[in-house]
Amino acid sequence: MAQIAPELKYSAEHEWIAADGAGPATIGVSAVAADALGDIVYVDLPEVGAAVTAGETCGEVESTKSVSDLYSPVTGEVVEVNDVVVTEPAVINSDPYGAGWLFKVAVTQEGPLMSAEEYAAANGGEL
Repeated sequence: MAQIAPELKYSAEHEWIAADGAGPATIGVSAVAADALGDIVYVDLPEVGAAVTAGETCGEVESTKSVSDLYSPVTGEVVEVNDVVVTEPAVINSDPYGAGWLFKVAVTQEGPLMSAEEYAAANGGEL
């Protein structure tokens, strides 16, 4: 069963967000989603400076099984992207909550988010 990081918040579309309110929020894809996708082979991320809107698509994740849209869990401006996942997308499968983060956003507004407990209950993950 996929691990759910208890300190993070999650969107219904399987993105996670780490935000302490002091700086940009870090966005990634949950282990539940990474497991469901299978071997991730390509990632298309928003560019630095791009505006993202909570609940709207901002990129895509491609695996050997399918292509899935990437949704932003927050509204704001992208301030950093993880070049490692662009060149080595499989790191999302091996470390979705660490080295597999996707991008960072200067948040102006959060979208609807779930606690780790709510996300695990809805998606069968394990805290």
